[in-house]
Amino acid sequence: MADLLVYRAEGAAVSRGGDLYGFTVTEWRLPATYPPFAAVLFVPTTWIPVPALKAAFLAGNALLLTGLVALSARLASRPAPPRPPALSLPLLCTATALALWLEPVFQTLLFGQINLAVTCLVLWDLTRPPRADTRTGTRTSATGLALGLATGIKLTPAIFIAYLFLRGRRREAATATAAFIGTVLLGAALLPHASAEFWTRRLYDTGRVGKAWIVDNQSLQGMIARALHDPSPGLPWAVSAAAVGAAGLCLAVRAGARQERYGVLLTALTALLISPISWSHHWVWCVPLLAVLLAEGRVRLAALTAVLFTARTLWLVPHEGDRDLHLPWWEQPLAAPYPVLGLALLGAALFGERTAQFPARISSASTIR
Repeated sequence: MADLLVYRAEGAAVSRGGDLYGFTVTEWRLPATYPPFAAVLFVPTTWIPVPALKAAFLAGNALLLTGLVALSARLASRPAPPRPPALSLPLLCTATALALWLEPVFQTLLFGQINLAVTCLVLWDLTRPPRADTRTGTRTSATGLALGLATGIKLTPAIFIAYLFLRGRRREAATATAAFIGTVLLGAALLPHASAEFWTRRLYDTGRVGKAWIVDNQSLQGMIARALHDPSPGLPWAVSAAAVGAAGLCLAVRAGARQERYGVLLTALTALLISPISWSHHWVWCVPLLAVLLAEGRVRLAALTAVLFTARTLWLVPHEGDRDLHLPWWEQPLAAPYPVLGLALLGAALFGERTAQFPARISSASTIR
């Protein structure tokens, strides 16, 4: 649980007045990489001994996985009724036990990560049952508060705020933005020096997080770096990330207008692809992805997806030292299974968009004639 030890060190730096971004811990010399607000939340981790903390994190992540399974089922039932049906306890426990075998989930527990907590915050907000807005007379679901808090902890959920704004759900996007700004202001009030350092320097130092080219990084940058045998792909990655980001968000917004679950999943995939670093355990979004596929009756595709997330091919290719940068062409897909899947799903969404528009264009042309 190396990441858990980093969180504990962050909490200790806050409570003791140490340099939040000046330390490294564990044999891998890991630094703090989250915003100051997250470090404030980690203070309670210093109150109990490390063995008890590890046990608590393990139990907590197991419970969060159960919550993620339930929220994934709620996402898969979109558009949701006023009271979404709950999974039976045996089915919920079975699904949770099976989800433990997924590599991103297992790695999250192994590292003592907070991915499940962040994902649950986002999904809880975006899958809330619709409720009446007394001021406008409309029905809304997400409030944006939990999404803003998740963004204040790990930043990457900010793409969902952009998604809400582009979907025309501007009140919810504004609430999420306000909540995020609140986390920044709270961090600045409690840790002014660390806040100034993070928002002006550390945020842009992606190399501080880790080496982008290792197989652990399942983002577009990691895939391109290994494919080009270049540890700093620079322009090729920047152009690709910009194109995928724009196309992914556009597809997400259009898909979300038809069914919210598609919009949420495509937004998550876009975030994972364009982020400079998406460690394999960041891909816990595979749980809601599998839930949606199963809900739609796409059993074969769900089975293939489950195999991809349990096969662990990225750990089977040679990756000691800098061997990640010297993989032959036929090992490249094995070293980047998650971004390959993400790009394939975005491509399928684009193809489905065009296919869906084609009959409508033919029909409108016939009407004009």
